[in-house]
Order: sequence, then structure tokens, then C-alpha cells
Amino acid sequence: MKPPCDEAVVRSVHADVPCAAQAGSWILAATILGSSMAFIDSTVVNVALPALQASLHATVVGVQWVVESYGLFLGALILVGGSLGDLFGRRSMFLVGVGIFAAASIACGFASNIQQLVIARSIQGVGAVVWLHCDNNSGRTSSWRLAY
Repeated sequence: MKPPCDEAVVRSVHADVPCAAQAGSWILAATILGSSMAFIDSTVVNVALPALQASLHATVVGVQWVVESYGLFLGALILVGGSLGDLFGRRSMFLVGVGIFAAASIACGFASNIQQLVIARSIQGVGAVVWLHCDNNSGRTSSWRLAY
């Protein structure tokens, strides 16, 4: 049984295609890589924790904040990311999110103390939530919507 109104919503939307048909698979690949990067980044920092703690002279609590700040902002702002995608367009928000994430990643690389690293990781979480929610809309795969 189909949920009510789904078919009516799909049929009521005017389907403009701003990109060539060949671009669809590239756009799908970009959104899959973007999603993968966001989720991998939430766990990959665990590998570097001992080196971070030693080089930044951080406490266990400080290092824990490095891990948790990303997930905290990602989880807290996921609904805001979806709303931004609806308001300003998924494609625009995807690009903005990737830009924020990339800038924050550079800031992570240049962090000279644990506080700067925690702030940069928090900004990474904000960037990830902006682009991550543009890949998914109400549980349905909408990566193709970025192209169409």
C-alpha cells in the first residue's frame, strides 16, 4: 500500500532538467562520495587520537571533545540542514556545505591547540549537516534531484 499523496505530489511537480542526461551519473557519484566523506570523517579521527593528544598536549577530556563536537553539531542541526535545502535549493546548499566542510578541514590541519581543533571540528559538523541532508529527503533517495 502506498502512502497517501505521494503519487499526487510526484505528478504535480514540474520536471525541468537543467543538466544534460550524461551529468546524472556524475552527480550521483558526487553525492555518494559526499555522504561517505561525512560519515567516514566522524570515525576516522579516532585513529589519530593518540598523536593528537601528544602533539597538542591535550587531556583525555579535550580529545573526547574533538570526537564528540562533530557528532554533536551534526545531530543537533540535521533538521535545520533539511530546511535550508528546501529554502535555498539542494544544489546550492550542497556546494555551500562542501565549502564550509573544506574550510573547516583546513582549519583542523592548522589548529595549534585543542580548543582550535574542537572549534574547527564543530564547524565541520555544521558543513556536513548542510550538504548531507541535501542527499536525502524524507527517507527517499533524492541525489538525482540535484541534477534535475
